[in-house]
Amino acid sequence: MRLPSLLRRTPFRLTLLFLALFVAAAGAILAYVYFASASEAQARAQADVQGELSALTAIHRTRGVDALNQALVERTIRGGPYLYLLTGPDGKIVTGNLSVMPFDLKQPRQAGRGEWSTFRLTTTDEDGRVENRRSIGVILPLAGGDTLFVGEDIGGIEEYLSRLTQALWGAMALVILLGLAGGLYVSRRVEAAMAGLNRVVQAVQEGDLKQRAPLRHSGDELDELGQGLNTMLDRLETSMASIRHAGDSIAHDLRSPLTRMRAKLEVALIDAEAGKIDGVDALTIALDEADQLLKTFNTVLAIARLQAGGAPDPKVFDAADLAADMAELYEPAAEDKSIDFSAEVEKGLMVEGNQPFLAQALANLIDNAIKYTPAGGAVKLRARRRSSGEIEYSLTDTGPGVPEEDRERVVQRFVRLDNSRTEPGSGLGLSLVTAVAEAHGGRVVLDEGPGAYQGSGPGLRVALVIPPAAGSQ
Repeated sequence: MRLPSLLRRTPFRLTLLFLALFVAAAGAILAYVYFASASEAQARAQADVQGELSALTAIHRTRGVDALNQALVERTIRGGPYLYLLTGPDGKIVTGNLSVMPFDLKQPRQAGRGEWSTFRLTTTDEDGRVENRRSIGVILPLAGGDTLFVGEDIGGIEEYLSRLTQALWGAMALVILLGLAGGLYVSRRVEAAMAGLNRVVQAVQEGDLKQRAPLRHSGDELDELGQGLNTMLDRLETSMASIRHAGDSIAHDLRSPLTRMRAKLEVALIDAEAGKIDGVDALTIALDEADQLLKTFNTVLAIARLQAGGAPDPKVFDAADLAADMAELYEPAAEDKSIDFSAEVEKGLMVEGNQPFLAQALANLIDNAIKYTPAGGAVKLRARRRSSGEIEYSLTDTGPGVPEEDRERVVQRFVRLDNSRTEPGSGLGLSLVTAVAEAHGGRVVLDEGPGAYQGSGPGLRVALVIPPAAGSQ
């Protein structure tokens, strides 16, 4: 038989576990209190009886059995908690407030040595009800053959202990009931909170990425779980939207190259069949278009690798040397376009990372700066250490720049602004730079350029910021 879901919840099970531990601990404490109280009460009663016995034996020793008998009569008439019985050598009762000797008088005993025992004393209360009360006493053979018994009724102590035990058990039962009620309440609250999370998970499994977990703003672990789930869903929704956008962008950006490739191949086939040309030039153009498609897919694959596993094979190297090499590599391309290209590189910029990926990212930045800067403009490469200790590559150009509202969007995959549609490319350059930066624990920062320059501008400043190698600051 399957239990209700409320009773199968972890909080309810933990409540039962703590209740079981509490009951075990309370039971041990109760047993200790009971036995300690009973032992203390019996020891106190035994001490009282021993004191009374010592007083009576002193009377017998100094004044004889008649004086002892007189003292017992007086004590019996006066009343009190003690029980007395004096028997003669023949075993007959001489005096006392007991009708029966609790001990067997036929058993041989040594004179002057007392024998202790606990027994049940049968009495009748004021209402005529028979009571069987617990008592303790000592029997002492006296010189001359007489026997003296002194005892005490400890039934009141036993009743007190019984009431104490009942009160403790009642308190324990109340605690158990309250604990079960609290466990049910907590379990219901947790079940309600988890039910909301489960509904969100079910909706997401069915494809609804708009669902979010409700937050109670209590700051507890359930709120933390809900917040974490919502953050994960936000990223998942963004990723899915990016995938959809990437698919649309790939279809859009590859449609034209594929159409051109097909047209070139079709023209080459027609001309070759007509004997007009051999089709070599057309095939060369088609191969160039195919290379561009392969480059696009390779870039997408590189971004995916970086985002999935970080920078592979990290090594410590001087970022300044990389910047100098890239400046030397791209300076001729800038001169061909009549662009003033300059580099400002500090020395000793040690970083730990994948040098080929960082070189590719820096090449993308320089290539973009040269591509979008008109003739007569300027491009500047800088490699420096920031005041925070981070290493920064920056490219500043006097091109058209990127509007501030588009700077977060332009680093996404396949995003190309309207002023860049006339230039070749796939919109993956800054996406790859961002992926490289994040894989190295860094970031990409886009800022305003130097301003208008010879009728163009305001330009753009792109910074690739990464942490330095350990111990190089």
